[in-house]
Amino acid sequence: MSRKLLKSGVIVSVMTFISRILGLVRDAVVANLLGAGANADVFLLANKIPNFLRRLFVEGAFSQAFIPVLTEVKNAGDEAHLRQFIAKISGTLGIIVTFVALLGVIASPILAALFASGWFVEYLNDEPGGVKYELASLMLKITFPYILFISLAGLAGAILNTLNKFGAAAFTPVLLNISIISCAIYLSEQFSQPGFALAWGVFIGGLAQLLFLIPFLIKAGVLVRPRWGWSDPDIQKVRTLMIPALFGVSVGQLNLLLDTMIASFLGTGAISWLYYSDRLLEFPLGLFGIAIATVILPTLSRNHVAKDDLAFSNNIDWAIKMVCILGIPAATGLFVLAEPMLLTIFQRGAFSPFDAAQSAASLQAYSFGLLSFMLVKVLAPGFYSRQDTKTPVKFGIWCMAANMVFNLILVWPYDYVGLAMATSMSAAMNAGLLYWALHKNKVYCASKQTIYLLVKIIVSAILMGIVVMQMSPILEVWVAFELMVKIVELFKLIALGFAVFVSAMLIMGVRKHSFVAHV
Repeated sequence: MSRKLLKSGVIVSVMTFISRILGLVRDAVVANLLGAGANADVFLLANKIPNFLRRLFVEGAFSQAFIPVLTEVKNAGDEAHLRQFIAKISGTLGIIVTFVALLGVIASPILAALFASGWFVEYLNDEPGGVKYELASLMLKITFPYILFISLAGLAGAILNTLNKFGAAAFTPVLLNISIISCAIYLSEQFSQPGFALAWGVFIGGLAQLLFLIPFLIKAGVLVRPRWGWSDPDIQKVRTLMIPALFGVSVGQLNLLLDTMIASFLGTGAISWLYYSDRLLEFPLGLFGIAIATVILPTLSRNHVAKDDLAFSNNIDWAIKMVCILGIPAATGLFVLAEPMLLTIFQRGAFSPFDAAQSAASLQAYSFGLLSFMLVKVLAPGFYSRQDTKTPVKFGIWCMAANMVFNLILVWPYDYVGLAMATSMSAAMNAGLLYWALHKNKVYCASKQTIYLLVKIIVSAILMGIVVMQMSPILEVWVAFELMVKIVELFKLIALGFAVFVSAMLIMGVRKHSFVAHV
């Protein structure tokens, strides 16, 4: 494990931490303004569709296809070729996503019907719930252009990441959160439906993220005039890698979107409860899993280009150990403190204790999949960095199919919670398949030391969970607490859990050298 890699991971984690904290503030503002009712369902759907595309293209397929090719071009040492490649990829991507954004705005009624089929059925039957379909169609026209801004911002961030400049791109989500919070505070009273103010916050936030990165591109000397380059060999390589990758790393997001579609049939509140629980899941996932994945892909790409198989395997080993020591206790904490966290962060205004209890049930189901989501983030780059997109896409298709089967089996007895359970199960299946393929191809195999470390982490996390559960006040007391008391009590429990976990790890002999790769 190189110091440089750890330093890059810390930089991304710190920036992501700031973003996630503001994200929780943003979600608290949304919960206070909209609660978990019909208006919340509409905005969250209108926001989820372009965000799904963002994760699919920006954080998923595009990054996984683009960064290895960019690394290869950069390492060739031809500065003119590098600038030409950046010009052609930015021009080609820009034109495509502009077309997609315009198409999305025009076809918003079709998108709303597709991803909120339950509301559309009510609309066709002239039922009261049909109003949600009409509002979602209109709101999508405001939120959908976000995909244009964030795709170009994602391209800029990928370029900077490849140049080992991670901080600026990791900071940009802060601007989105500030934009939504500001619009909620200052514009919500200007609309009969306050969700429209939040939608404009999404639009403005996407534009702000793109504009913020331009000076950093100029400073790095890679801001070039965009050119169309569909037939360029390097663009063709990115295209070839990207098309199958659409179903690879982004399987989890596809599953979450399918959950939303099914949840539209489960009554008012289901989409919102799943959203609020997913937002808490996203905090550790973004802070640890995505942060580590962000720095590991360029590093693995360099290892592959240099044909350094040992460094490649060592870096995967380091990434897996890091997500395990961070992800397993985080998942345990989410399960044990699900309702106290939701009550502390969201219970005010239109968000009731009942909404917190409903969201907590799905959060506990999601918590079982947190480690799997993280492992997918760090295992998939083991394929994409070697420009192998076929293997992850094959597994991705299998897991999507499995997720739908799990949904059908679990939604009947467990309602919307069954959707969260199914998502966690399919994520575990995806992570298992990715590791199996790396092991089979002798790219990476977990050593005995790594497995022993994993066992110690699990035992420590279980002890932590038991202690925190025993020391936590009963839920009736949590509901009655004032906000500041809730915050203090929650931080005390988190600090206690951290102390128990670290103490248990030290007692079992875990030290800094335990995270050095043994492969």
